Amino acid sequence: MFLIDTTRQGQVVTDAIVNQSIDNYLVNDLKLPGHGLMMYVNQPAVIVGINQTVTAEVDFQYLADQHVQLVRRTSGGGAVYHDERNLIFEHIVNGDPQDGSKFGDYTVFADPILRALKAMGVADLGISQKSALTVAGKKFSGMTMFKNGDGYAAGGTIMYDLNVDAAHAALLPAGDRPHRGVASNRVPITNLRQYLAPEYQNLDIQAFREALLCHVFNVDQVAQIETYHLTDHDWAVIDQRLAEKYRTDAWNYGANPGFRQYQRLTVPAGDLHVNFTSQRGILRRVALFGTVAPAAQLTQVAEQLVGVATTAAALTPVLTQLTVTAVLGSATVAPLIDALTKGA
Repeated sequence: MFLIDTTRQGQVVTDAIVNQSIDNYLVNDLKLPGHGLMMYVNQPAVIVGINQTVTAEVDFQYLADQHVQLVRRTSGGGAVYHDERNLIFEHIVNGDPQDGSKFGDYTVFADPILRALKAMGVADLGISQKSALTVAGKKFSGMTMFKNGDGYAAGGTIMYDLNVDAAHAALLPAGDRPHRGVASNRVPITNLRQYLAPEYQNLDIQAFREALLCHVFNVDQVAQIETYHLTDHDWAVIDQRLAEKYRTDAWNYGANPGFRQYQRLTVPAGDLHVNFTSQRGILRRVALFGTVAPAAQLTQVAEQLVGVATTAAALTPVLTQLTVTAVLGSATVAPLIDALTKGA
């Protein structure tokens, strides 16, 4: 196993959208032979699974107010909150590394992390529900995987000192939320800091990362680890993939199961995201979400649009009702009609 350095020109990268796309580049494009490991830190972000509906997972007003990124990954699993006191680790495997690694086997990828944490003083570690890493029965990491040909990525979080209150505020509680796709399962979570040996309890996140990596690789210094450093060419391709897909609103906000079209509108009242599916000129499914109004009110408006023809003549009477303009604002009516008719 070797380390993959994800710094750029010597600078630590904390943009969650960038970091989330690196694994795709390593698996789909670069395809370094063998078993690599990268470990990085994200600025505040909510990461949702590829098969999740964002309206069922996140509080958009909180994300906007607190400048929290929304990022969709290309693997499954539930929504998680990241911040600068949280580590993300990812194993990148291409070909046969001949070390027992196997796609679908979470245990083999969790073991190096669990062994390192045990050496750092953490007791009562385990794996539950196949892919959740636990301490004293509480979850501190959720793992997920994705595969492409002979290459795949397997990774998860390591909650060192995550802002748990922020995580609860950013993520909607489980319940009878309308959604299609995979819903997250909210379970008790905990930070590792209190379980570590005293010498590891008051580190900044980069110092904790280095200490953890040294234990994973059984070395005294990170510089002793065999490392692949991303090149300027690597970053050029990563930037291209970001522009084409991973940094687009259509991917992060709009790629929700059950919808064919997506538009983002910036209006005086805020941001309005529009997901819809039309068939034979009729709106069959509509979802409105964003910061223009509370989620429940936007859902009520969206429900009134189902079954309406995708023409200005049909949409105008619905969207100009006083009860609707009170929610969306009158300045939103024309852009929303334009989005629903042009995108149909």
